Amino acid sequence: MSEHAFTEAERAAVYRAIGERRDMRHFAGGEVAPALLQRLLHAAHQAPSVGLMQPWRFIRITRRALRSDIHHLVEAERLRTAEALGERGDTFMRLKVEGIHDCAEVLVAALMDQREGHIFGRRTLPEMDLASLACAIQNLWLAARAEGLGLGWVSLFDPQALGDLLGLPVGAKAVAVLCLGPVTEFYPAPMLVQEQWAVARPLEDMLYENHWGERP
Repeated sequence: MSEHAFTEAERAAVYRAIGERRDMRHFAGGEVAPALLQRLLHAAHQAPSVGLMQPWRFIRITRRALRSDIHHLVEAERLRTAEALGERGDTFMRLKVEGIHDCAEVLVAALMDQREGHIFGRRTLPEMDLASLACAIQNLWLAARAEGLGLGWVSLFDPQALGDLLGLPVGAKAVAVLCLGPVTEFYPAPMLVQEQWAVARPLEDMLYENHWGERP
């Protein structure tokens, strides 16, 4: 055991937060205290980022009318997705895919503009800016779970339409609508597994050794 390791109880808490994190769609209204929201956003802001570019920008949506506008964009994309899914479209339409009207807080996570000026770590992998933002969202997700709050990542929207709605500058890009707040309970398993939409595959299916497809 490394001398830098957390205590057994602290390690258990970290792994519990990871294991019990869920993409939540059902919320119980309520509110998130300002100090707690700030703490969660600080957790997001501590995420690693390639070249320390910190590409994340968070927009807190406090106007109800704006929430409704965002909801309309999500609903429009939900219908397009159902159409694109063909025979699975009807099943998809029965899934709850967002909690925008029900959650305590709505945050939009976006990539900043002028990202092309950041070369360090992105010359051959420019998508590392998106990876950095995803790390920030994961930090927020895990911190929220530790605080007993649910968070859901909604990606059903046209990024350009949402960017126009929120006044994003040229080059910036909306990536996630985040629903945050109290929940009655956390799903015991991922909702899409519970709804029999998909089956989670085990780690051994994803793990190779030395070359693609070689099993350890």
